Amino acid sequence: MAYQAFYRVYRPRTFSEMTGQTHVKQTLQNALLYDKTTHAYLFSGPRGTGKTSAAKIFAKALNCEQAPAAEPCNECSSCRSIDEGSNTDVIEFDAASNSRVEEMREIIEKVRFSPANSRFKVYIIDEVHMLSNSAFNALLKTLEEPPEHVVFILATTEPHKLPLTIISRCQRFDFKSHTQADIVARMITVLEDAKIPYNEQVLKIIAQAAAGGMRDALSLLDQVVSFSGDEMTIEDALLVTGSISQDMFYGIAEALLKKDVGQALTLLEQLVRDGKDPVRLVEDFITFFRDLLLIQTAPGLRDMLELAAFEPRFEELAEQFEASTLYNWIDILTKTQQEMRFSNHTKIYMETALLKMVQADAPVQTIGVGAPSPELEAKVTSLEQLVRELQQQLKEGGGAASAAPQAEQKKRQRSQSAFKIPTGRIQEVLKNATKPDIQAIKTNWATVMGQLQRSHSALLNDAEPVAASPDAFVLKFKYDIHCQMASENQTFAAAFSQLLEQYTGKAYTPVYVPDANWLKIREEFIRNGGLKNDGGAQEPEGQEENPFSGDGTSPEEDPFVSEAERLFGKGFVEVHDD
Repeated sequence: MAYQAFYRVYRPRTFSEMTGQTHVKQTLQNALLYDKTTHAYLFSGPRGTGKTSAAKIFAKALNCEQAPAAEPCNECSSCRSIDEGSNTDVIEFDAASNSRVEEMREIIEKVRFSPANSRFKVYIIDEVHMLSNSAFNALLKTLEEPPEHVVFILATTEPHKLPLTIISRCQRFDFKSHTQADIVARMITVLEDAKIPYNEQVLKIIAQAAAGGMRDALSLLDQVVSFSGDEMTIEDALLVTGSISQDMFYGIAEALLKKDVGQALTLLEQLVRDGKDPVRLVEDFITFFRDLLLIQTAPGLRDMLELAAFEPRFEELAEQFEASTLYNWIDILTKTQQEMRFSNHTKIYMETALLKMVQADAPVQTIGVGAPSPELEAKVTSLEQLVRELQQQLKEGGGAASAAPQAEQKKRQRSQSAFKIPTGRIQEVLKNATKPDIQAIKTNWATVMGQLQRSHSALLNDAEPVAASPDAFVLKFKYDIHCQMASENQTFAAAFSQLLEQYTGKAYTPVYVPDANWLKIREEFIRNGGLKNDGGAQEPEGQEENPFSGDGTSPEEDPFVSEAERLFGKGFVEVHDD
């Protein structure tokens, strides 16, 4: 029999032989056991993760003579014919080379025919994202209403290119990249079965180069075995996979640590001359510095090393680095890797990255005490002269003179922004004030406060109505800021006046005044004879009787006291003898 590659000979034939993908295997096996299979499946994931192998195993299990079963028996005629590729009811279709709508229509025309020798007719469409839009449209109707005997299995590495109408009609399974440990374990199984001696470090190099793909790993293993002959060596694996040796990693890392740019660039030139791809070198160095950082921060996680082998030299190198340096270098290499994608001069980018890494932690050069810079001396002299001039101005009172206009300006700004007292309006309310009006407002005050919004009633917590006329009333505030806020808030004024009119039956206009100003205005009003007699006319000046004289007249009969009680309420007036 002709020689076959490892990835073909050791292709899994049952779900149990598949490496990883537990979530996919368990779901499909349960569907087979309980006869809950559907008409369309979508297998997506990176290359070499087992999508097509899982599709063939599932097709065998569907048509196995021992069904329903979680695994195909691989002994019945149906399983053997599918393995040999001679079963006419399991059709493999490569969409990459048959992307036109004509090929898809040919398949769809045959879908309605029943299977010849099996329970199901299974269509495995590989790289389905390569189909044209017309082919997708032709497939869509069949996926929506397929015959009972047909199962579609679509496989793709780029599911984002599929129309959402196709994805929504399939059960989707996302295959994950294999871990390095899984790949190494599978290669050990293959080599032991083939009775080939191996070095586990060689297998780690191959697994790292495979980047999570099992098929790629077995293909590289096949190459290394053919190249090495009797025994696989690390040098052979590095040469075949295009990786670099750990000694070269050590050399470049130590050169960068010592700021030896010449040595680092010389080693890089040697690697490029040996055929190493600069893009791959950047990726390998990111992984190597990641391993250094891992051992430095978590020494117990040596099993998670991806590229480096844990040995005394590697541990010593990790101790020489600071974590911040490794973080910085990984960041520089990551940015370089992104920039390389759009350039043909990848070697120049790699050299530039090494220079950046050397200079990233370079110490800041300082000027020695014995050799001062002329520019620095000139600046110091200028600053000293400026300090002397400022000190002289302070002695002459320049500072006070300059501070005076600023203080005056601040005072002027405060006076401009302060609340303007409506003295004339308050005096008008006092002239026409009546006791029933103030009592009506005070009686309904608590009710009005309860009906206001919380933010509005908060303004009136320290406010009090002190005088009222038939159309207005004076509202005294304890704090100036609350008085100003109330006067400027039109929403509050409208709501407050409306509620007050609702409960008192009169439309009162509020006049706001701070407490201190109210006392002055009231005293001035009384002192100027602004009180009215019972007839409503102002009493002539000089005819008022002294309320505190000794003629036997009681204080309550004094016209000033009576008018004060009428304006402010009897409960708010107290008379004291001097």
